[in-house]
Amino acid sequence: MILLSTLMSLRRHCDAHYAMPAKATMNRIPGLLVFLLGSLVHLCAVAGQLTKTDIERRFQSRAVQVGAARASGSALRVGDKLSGIPAWPLFSELAPDAAPVGYVFETIDLAPIPGFEGTPMNLLVAIDASGKFMDVEVLRQHEPVFVGGLGPAPFDEFVRQYQGKNIRQQIKISTGQSSPRSAIGANTVVFDGIAKATASIRIANQSVLGAAMAVARARLGLADQGDSGPPALVKKLPFEQLDIDTLIRRGYLQRLALSNAEAEQLFTGTELAGIDEEALQRPNDLFIELYVAYLNAPNIGRNLLGDTAWASLQSYLQDDRPAFWVATRGRYPLIDDAFVPGSTPPRLELVQGELPIQLRDTNRDYARAPVLPELNAALILAVPPLAGLDPGKPMSFRISINRARGAMLPVVTQKQISLRYVPAPELYDYPPKPLPEWLQAWQGRLPDLIIIAAALLLLSAALLRPRAISVNPRTLFVFRMAFLSFTLIYVGWYAQGQLSIVQITGAIKSLLAGAGLKSFLYDPVSLLLIAFTAITLVIWGRATFCGWLCPFGALQEFVGVLARVNRVPQWRLPSRLSRQLARGRYAILALLVAAAALAPTAAVKMVEIEPFKTAITVSFQRELPFQLWALGLLLAGAFVYKFFCRFVCPLGAALAVGGKLRQWNWLPRIDACGQPCQRCRKACRYDAIEPGGAIDYDECFQCLDCVGIYHDTARCGPKLLFATKGKTIRIHPLKHLRN
Repeated sequence: MILLSTLMSLRRHCDAHYAMPAKATMNRIPGLLVFLLGSLVHLCAVAGQLTKTDIERRFQSRAVQVGAARASGSALRVGDKLSGIPAWPLFSELAPDAAPVGYVFETIDLAPIPGFEGTPMNLLVAIDASGKFMDVEVLRQHEPVFVGGLGPAPFDEFVRQYQGKNIRQQIKISTGQSSPRSAIGANTVVFDGIAKATASIRIANQSVLGAAMAVARARLGLADQGDSGPPALVKKLPFEQLDIDTLIRRGYLQRLALSNAEAEQLFTGTELAGIDEEALQRPNDLFIELYVAYLNAPNIGRNLLGDTAWASLQSYLQDDRPAFWVATRGRYPLIDDAFVPGSTPPRLELVQGELPIQLRDTNRDYARAPVLPELNAALILAVPPLAGLDPGKPMSFRISINRARGAMLPVVTQKQISLRYVPAPELYDYPPKPLPEWLQAWQGRLPDLIIIAAALLLLSAALLRPRAISVNPRTLFVFRMAFLSFTLIYVGWYAQGQLSIVQITGAIKSLLAGAGLKSFLYDPVSLLLIAFTAITLVIWGRATFCGWLCPFGALQEFVGVLARVNRVPQWRLPSRLSRQLARGRYAILALLVAAAALAPTAAVKMVEIEPFKTAITVSFQRELPFQLWALGLLLAGAFVYKFFCRFVCPLGAALAVGGKLRQWNWLPRIDACGQPCQRCRKACRYDAIEPGGAIDYDECFQCLDCVGIYHDTARCGPKLLFATKGKTIRIHPLKHLRN
């Protein structure tokens, strides 16, 4: 019923969007795989789904408030969508003409990162003017574990953790496999993750933070830290009493001096050259001397301002905003008579990494330093918390020098001088750059990766020298059952390493959308298994994964063993019928690949033909129809050995196609195999041995039963017969060549 409903869903989609006759559409679906690989059909672009009315309705119904609006009980008003960046500004009803108190936006417009199944999720995010998250809501997602399985509730609960957090904080994800709580920095918050959906929630976190940072950079003046990492922190050093000369010598107080002659040279070649008579008469006199110091460092601030004034400043800067002491001497002051205290000095500009950073006067009456009495201006200037300034890295303080001539329509020329302020490194601690989100996922799963990698090395050693474990049937049975137990319990149920057709359909969606395959990095266990499987396709074909590393395949094998122990009738289908049924999985694969390219919404439902999510990912904790489907397939496997793997599994079909890369016929054969001996063929429950004795590697699951029979003279009929005559059978060389 599930397969039928998904087929009908795809049919309706094709009819609606491509105006193609229904019958013709369904007949062409198997050929769409070739069409897809040959021409790369363009996937429809996704974009935000809400209007201003939708946003207003959400805010009115949920009474989201922030800042001044919260303090007074006033609601928020949603403004028109911005043209420069896809976000809606939020205004307080108390001050509708004031600056926005926040912004609301959809992540798919700003950070459309493909999810686990290849389609970007879409979340509604609201931040206030300080960069604090007001709200995060899931609008649309197609993550398999949340569409079915766990359901959407855990995802909704996860995103609620953003409320009250700030985009300047470093957010870490704690999951069932790893917990970073033991090493939390002062600016770090830890969110409770979802153990069975680690990749999905990390992608969601990147979507939320990526979109929020884009808005904050565009509208809140937040600098992009890029590759620089977190800003430097002032060290807690013992206080030293330092005089002005020592402050300058150590680079704690830096200065730039310009004489009248040097100032005149700035205007050489302009219309206003030579109009400054005082500069021409006294060229060696001081035009301007600019002083800059970072006050947050005690050995600078206390020595410049004095103990009382510096303590007062620290009390004023309760949010640890960076503050600079900027002063001037000479003819040209930092400010003129029109300057308004508490505002931004119009003549001064601060730039770090080509990014202008706002400076605002703190209007402190103790700004004039007693150690420099000859100043014509002195200000304590603070940087906004979200400006993104790194006080431990070089920056430039630029002073504009203006000249004007004429009263009615004056001719104005402006030149700039720049003081490159290089902080003294001994005053700062430089935090390491945080690892990328995907690399944090690998770091958190390191124990799992080591254990699984060790198991893969053990399996590789056993398969490279299969005689050691296969010649004795009991040894092979014990080794195989032990390894499959590890695959099912540890790789599948615990480490969530079940590979799935969803990863193939998701890759198709991501590639066609131009988003790449970066989302695979967020699931390190699966990526390790994908890499190992890709290697083994060249060596052994599809058999290594399907026979040893598929958790659902292991579960099916245990069902088969229990069925035989309990004398459940074992139905062995005729070889011709078995091979006809096996072709069905290729048709299913073609259908899913075509749906991923042409009908992605239908593909989300169609991949449920795989019971992996039900049986492995969520351990049967989902809706009854999905449980019945998975249990029905396992029940079929109790009568027909590995029914799903052999006749239905689209992932197995994809791996069989990839298995064509296999370079060796690694299963040994002799001339007598199939002519006349049928011992191995009768023992093969997969019908992977043809009547003539050849191995069908597309159907082989690498159980090693035939390898054990071949090496055991007590079970290999031809070898036993030749042994009675004192002869040895040699492997036919042609049987080892690549087909």
